[in-house]
Amino acid sequence: MSIPLRLADYLERCGARYEICAHEHSRCSAETARIARVPAHQIAKSVIIEDDDGCVMAVVPADRYVKLGQLSRMLDRKRLRLAQESRIATLFADCDLGAVPAVGMAWDLETVVDEELEASEFVYIEGGDHERLLRMSQDQFQELMRAAQHGHFCGATIH
Repeated sequence: MSIPLRLADYLERCGARYEICAHEHSRCSAETARIARVPAHQIAKSVIIEDDDGCVMAVVPADRYVKLGQLSRMLDRKRLRLAQESRIATLFADCDLGAVPAVGMAWDLETVVDEELEASEFVYIEGGDHERLLRMSQDQFQELMRAAQHGHFCGATIH
C-alpha cells in the first residue's frame, strides 16, 4: 500500500520533501517507534478531538498525550473530547484506523501542533497504514505546518 492519494497530492502541492520508511506492522505509535527504531518524541502522532463545533487534529510527539483542558483554553473551545473511532474512520476512510497522518490540512481539518515537536532534527509522520512512516527534516515539517496553530498542550505519558 502506498500513502493515501489525498496525502500525496497535498504534500506535492506544498512541495514537501520526505522519505518513505517502511517498517514491520505495528499496532500503536509506541510500538511503531520501537519497531522502526525511531525515538518516540520524533514521531508526530495525530489525535482527533471534537466538540459540538466539529473536529480538530492535535499533533503531539508519540510519547505524549493531549491535555484536553489546556487545548480547550488555547483554542477557546469548550467540551473538547476524544473523537469516536467511527467518526475518525469516516473522516479518514483512506487510512488505517490508528495510523492517521499528522497532516490534518490534507483532509481540510483544523490542525494544531505541540511545540515539543520542534526540538528534533527529523520528524516522522504516520503514512496512513501501520507499515510506513514519512521522514522529513525539521525545516520541512515546520514549513508543512506553517498554517497550523502552535502551542504547548501535551503532557508526558507514564510507562
